Amino acid sequence: MPTTTAAQRREQARVKYDAFIRSCPTNQLLDRLSDKWVSLVVAALSTGPMRYSDLSRRLAGVSPKMLTQTLRSLQRDGILTRTVTPSVPVRVDYELTELGASLALLMTAVKAWAETHIEEVHEARDRYDAETENAGAENAGAGSQK
Repeated sequence: MPTTTAAQRREQARVKYDAFIRSCPTNQLLDRLSDKWVSLVVAALSTGPMRYSDLSRRLAGVSPKMLTQTLRSLQRDGILTRTVTPSVPVRVDYELTELGASLALLMTAVKAWAETHIEEVHEARDRYDAETENAGAENAGAGSQK
């Protein structure tokens, strides 16, 4: 039986990837990419390199711990690079890789979609809540007449 390299095994497995299977690596990657902070970091970096402090200001509400964890995970996945420039103080820049830039196209499209359609979503939620509330009141009234 011939031995295969890890790269060959990954290539053979590629045809078998199925994100609907929990244990599939693509499912795990989608789980990571669906994180709110991941999508916002990628969208923010789509305009070009940024320093940590710039990202922190741009992403209102992200804690320093969460931003650091998000940046590290994206660096590990090859989505962005971290460049340290020796100076006083030390300068650290984050920039999307080619892989990250291809993801940014999708993330910025999703962000734009959300910004464009949020009012429609609010209206749908209001309708749903009103219908659910009315159905609940009707069911409660029907139960008390027995």
